[in-house]
Amino acid sequence: MKFEYVGYRPIISHHGITFKQGKDDKFVYFPYVYEILNSLNHEYTTNKNRYSNSINLENASIDKLYKIVEKYFPNIEKSIEDKLKRYKEHLEEEREDINSRPNLSDIEKNIFLTNLDLMKNYRINRAKNKIFYYFAIATIAEVIKEKRIKELDIPYHNKFWHVLNTLQGILSSEKITSNIKALYFDTKLELKFTTSLS
Repeated sequence: MKFEYVGYRPIISHHGITFKQGKDDKFVYFPYVYEILNSLNHEYTTNKNRYSNSINLENASIDKLYKIVEKYFPNIEKSIEDKLKRYKEHLEEEREDINSRPNLSDIEKNIFLTNLDLMKNYRINRAKNKIFYYFAIATIAEVIKEKRIKELDIPYHNKFWHVLNTLQGILSSEKITSNIKALYFDTKLELKFTTSLS
């Protein structure tokens, strides 16, 4: 399955198409997810995973990330396709909703629908990246549970923070408490991620 950067979240209306800054495509987080998973594949001291590595942002890491995720979710391709099918149905419902809006003129409806059509593939590809992102984070959660990891220390970066924040939500849904802190270690800012696993 191929993934590629799409862009910011589009805001589509009968006035035009704009892009919401700060709502970037989940694709930008894939290398950071890969780096965390790659670090978890090494042997560490009992109950502690201490990791400090440079970030490798090459595209090959996306293919490697997919292979790792596929080990934990063997039916990932079908799962992504099923979720995309539901998303496409949502897009069709959105079109029907616009057609039934009494506050829009026929010209405004036509412009709105044309704008949706222009952005359809863009939105589908963004959705595909987002779906895979959550599978990748769920894979990190599986590795953490499997290896009973209590602590993960990684270099500070806002994208690592975002990934760990999403991971915290997934672990929380599985009744595993976790915490993220930014701390200085030897004059370098790092993220310390701890879990309640024992």
